[in-house]
Amino acid sequence: MKTAHAVITRTVRTVLSLLLAMVSLGYIVAPARADAPVATETQPPAATVFQNVRIFDGKGGQLSAPSNVLVRGNRIERISLTPIPIDRRADTMVIDGGGRTLMPGLIDVHWHAMLVRPTPAALLVADVGYTNLVAGAEAKDTLLRGFTTVRDVGGPAFGLKRAIDEGVILGPRIFPSGAVITVTGGHGDFRQLFELPRSLGGPLTRMETLGASMVADSPDEVRVRVREQLMQGASQIKLTAGGGVASPHSPLDVSTFTEPGLRAAVEAAENWGTYVTVHAYTPVAIKRAIAAGVKCIEHGQLMDESTAKLMAERGIWLSIQPFPDEMANAFPRGSQEWEKAQEVFAGTDTAYALAKKYRIKTAFGTDILFSQALAQRQGALLATLVRWYTPTEALIMATRTNAQLLAMSGKRSPYPGKLGVVEEGALADLLLVDGNPIADINLVADPAKNFLIIMKDGKIYKNTLPR
Repeated sequence: MKTAHAVITRTVRTVLSLLLAMVSLGYIVAPARADAPVATETQPPAATVFQNVRIFDGKGGQLSAPSNVLVRGNRIERISLTPIPIDRRADTMVIDGGGRTLMPGLIDVHWHAMLVRPTPAALLVADVGYTNLVAGAEAKDTLLRGFTTVRDVGGPAFGLKRAIDEGVILGPRIFPSGAVITVTGGHGDFRQLFELPRSLGGPLTRMETLGASMVADSPDEVRVRVREQLMQGASQIKLTAGGGVASPHSPLDVSTFTEPGLRAAVEAAENWGTYVTVHAYTPVAIKRAIAAGVKCIEHGQLMDESTAKLMAERGIWLSIQPFPDEMANAFPRGSQEWEKAQEVFAGTDTAYALAKKYRIKTAFGTDILFSQALAQRQGALLATLVRWYTPTEALIMATRTNAQLLAMSGKRSPYPGKLGVVEEGALADLLLVDGNPIADINLVADPAKNFLIIMKDGKIYKNTLPR
């Protein structure tokens, strides 16, 4: 027995020695701690110097004189009209911009990362793993279109965000809202009629289990659902204060939450130092939300003059989208959803005119749903803002102005630092554009051709600069 024991002991020691040797040589990778950051495929250099670039800083209407920009780590450390000395002993990448334009990464503040490619039906029945993989592929495409940050205003994006932040997949920064909070029959309630009646305290529906939408029909329920999203990492909260286009049981003219219900959400969000934004088209829905303390209105296409004036007086944000007509193609022609889309689209010109007239704080987003093809036109939709704004105003809106809206998340922001500008100390989300987007905003409509370098958080994800 002793001899057998000794043989087993020597064998175990030998195996352990071999395993340790394989780990040290890199043949076996020891599992990372759950809280350890996941390494990306390639690590960025310690510093990057852009030489001979003309800067659109996200604030002014003119490009700078030929300049040089030093990025160290994930921040812009120095901007200089004179050459920046290169420390050849350090890990520094030098990029000759050749007089091209360096500008902030673009920001879309009305995005649904999980809802871009699937159809509405597929979202409710498809395998969850497949849905997440599709969303990951779309996230990479979003980043490579030059949108380095998105505000996700509804959907189960927490896992996607984590995977991007840890370097598992490529994608933009995500400011997540988590599940849309709605009422029975409100916009975002995609339950089937056979799932009624709802049993208070009963099991969650498929829609709710996925984290796409949560139904809350009383102020107390609203508080619970808001706190659940914040617990998961929401940077802001999204409710549907009025009817919507995509939801099958939600007429446009209906105002959904009562003022106490909306106020419950506002109080819960403010306790966490952040804010509530609401989906709302009509004057009734918008005014009720403002009375409850909501800080941002999504859409607003059916607002009237008195509503616009109230928004301006109260400093309420308008996050509005230049919806293209083909966005209605996600629904069968002649269906209720298609008809509602036509009504909303018809109000876009009036809403932008009122926003300009009363100088409402206006942000840019796209709200692209159920269409990979339309998502590929994300930059082209930004370019359509010249119907109402100058190219400079449109570009400022999609950079610095949008970043100001993101900053309302305060300490709930997942990315401490300044976004949307090219200035010393700001986060290094940068695009090198082959041309001058102020003179030709349509450059942003073809990012594959015109965005030669895309940098997010100090790391270059695309570089097609001619060598």
